[in-house]
Amino acid sequence: MFAVVAAARYRSRMRLGVLDVGSNTVHLLIVDAHVGAAPVPMASHKSVLRLMRYLLPDGSISAEGIDAILESVRSAAAVARQNNIDELLPMATSALREATNGQQVLDLIAAETGVELHVLSGDDEARLTFFAVRRWYGWSAADTLLFDIGGGSLEIAAGADEFPAVSLSLPLGAGRSTIAFLHDDPPTSAQMNALREHARSVLEEALPAFAELPAPVHVVGSSKTIRSLARLAGSLVDGVGALDRSLLRRSQLEDWIP
Repeated sequence: MFAVVAAARYRSRMRLGVLDVGSNTVHLLIVDAHVGAAPVPMASHKSVLRLMRYLLPDGSISAEGIDAILESVRSAAAVARQNNIDELLPMATSALREATNGQQVLDLIAAETGVELHVLSGDDEARLTFFAVRRWYGWSAADTLLFDIGGGSLEIAAGADEFPAVSLSLPLGAGRSTIAFLHDDPPTSAQMNALREHARSVLEEALPAFAELPAPVHVVGSSKTIRSLARLAGSLVDGVGALDRSLLRRSQLEDWIP
C-alpha cells in the first residue's frame, strides 16, 4: 500500500517555473511541486531591471528599456529550458500593466522570446500576495493587514480568510515615488514633504474601503523594500519552526528617517 501511495505521489510531481517581470527585477524561481507538500526550490535566476528608469514622459517604456526587458526575459527562458521545467507561469505586474505601450511590449516579448506574459491586475496582485501570506502564517493568524511595496505600486489587502475581504493597488511604489519626487540624493526637505503629502492624499482616498473591517491581529509587510527596512531598524523574535521573524516597529523606523 505504501509503495502505491509513494508511486502516485512521485507521478504527481511537477517542475514549475514562475517568472515574475516586475518593476525592479525579472525573477525566475524553479520549484519541484508535489501534491500535498511544500514546493522545493531547485533554481533561481534574477536580473535587475529598474524599469521605472526607462519610462518616458508620455508613460511609455523607452527603446532602451524594451531591450533590457527582452534580454532579461530571454535569459530567464534559457535557464528554464536548462532545468527541464514542465510548465512556466509567466507574470507581469504594474510597470507593464500601466505603460502606454505595454501591449506592444508584451507582443514583442512573445515574438522574440516565446514567453507570453500574463499581466496581473492590481487587485489580482494584492489578492495573490495576501493568499501567499495567509498560507505562510496559517489560519491562526486571524485578521491580517498586508502591505507590499513594489517598484511601481503599493498593494494593501486585509481579511481573515484565504483571500482578502479588501484588496487595493496604489501608485506608491518605491521606484515610482523616487523618480517622481526625490530628484536629489539626498532628497531635499521640500521633496520629502511633497512626497509625504502625495502619499497621504492617495492613502486617505483608500481608507474608506477598510473602514468596516475589524482591527487586524497581524500587520505583515512583504517585498524587498520592507525587508531592507526591517534589517536596518527591526528586531528579531522567535518564529514558527527554525526561522526567526523580523519585527519592524514604527518607533524604530522613525529613528532612521533623518
